[in-house]
Amino acid sequence: MDYNINFPHLHIYLNHVGKNIMIGNFPIAYYGIVIALGMMAGLGIACWMAKKTGQDTDTYSDLALIAIVCSVIGARIYYVVFRWDLYKDDLLSIFNIRQGGLAIYGGIIAAIITVFVFSKVRKLSMGLLCDTAGLGLILGQVIGRWGNFFNREAFGGYTDNLFAMQLPLSAVRSTEVTAEQLAHVVESGGVSYIQVHPTFLYESLWNLALLVILILFTKHKKFDGEVFLLYLMGYGIGRFWIESLRTDQLLIPGTACPVSMVLAAALVVVSAVWIVVWHIRACRRKNNESGAEVEENKSSGEE
Repeated sequence: MDYNINFPHLHIYLNHVGKNIMIGNFPIAYYGIVIALGMMAGLGIACWMAKKTGQDTDTYSDLALIAIVCSVIGARIYYVVFRWDLYKDDLLSIFNIRQGGLAIYGGIIAAIITVFVFSKVRKLSMGLLCDTAGLGLILGQVIGRWGNFFNREAFGGYTDNLFAMQLPLSAVRSTEVTAEQLAHVVESGGVSYIQVHPTFLYESLWNLALLVILILFTKHKKFDGEVFLLYLMGYGIGRFWIESLRTDQLLIPGTACPVSMVLAAALVVVSAVWIVVWHIRACRRKNNESGAEVEENKSSGEE
């Protein structure tokens, strides 16, 4: 296998990007290392925000122990369900995640369910937990997406833009290579390269910008859960665009509709509506309270 990864328009040529490191005779995938780093960084920023907002940091350490496991399982189940064709003839391969195959939306769904149960057991605000832990989730995505870089996966169609990435044709799954990519194969040093959108990079940078916005917005939020809803909305907007570029889309069975694009659009709409409804109710409540106060003052004056 050829291990080169190039960004020709940026003049970046990486001559040996391996998929794993060896500890003795045991290979450890970079994908797993990157995911682990993302999890640790995510826990770190969640604890930082918890301390900053007067919460018990141990709460998030306890939550992480459960949520990380549940999220990985959820992400794997989601991926396997929508790519059953890859696993139906080798069921044991379902348990091999070192080569990739985690769908972030499955992880998010599992995380939300976990936080819901955790908040009920601990008698804590689910909205506040989501606001704080959500920052950890998005930082984990910023870092975790680089696992796709090492696995040469989650890339987009052909492009010749500034960020165009060249991958050896022999290093990617044939099922993810399109006719357009094959029509623009680049030959260099005896190696055939496809030139693609580095969608992992787009999503990582999008999430990084979103993380900064959410941190700045935290002190201005009007209700617990608003930061997390903004995360779902912001991530959904970016994911809808980025997913449209990818060649490995998970499709709704029996259709040509990418499930992630449908889910992203739904999350954007639901989150936006939820935020607007809350603010409308808050305004009405404030107006009612002001009206009641005026009436009370009038009554006091008449007396």
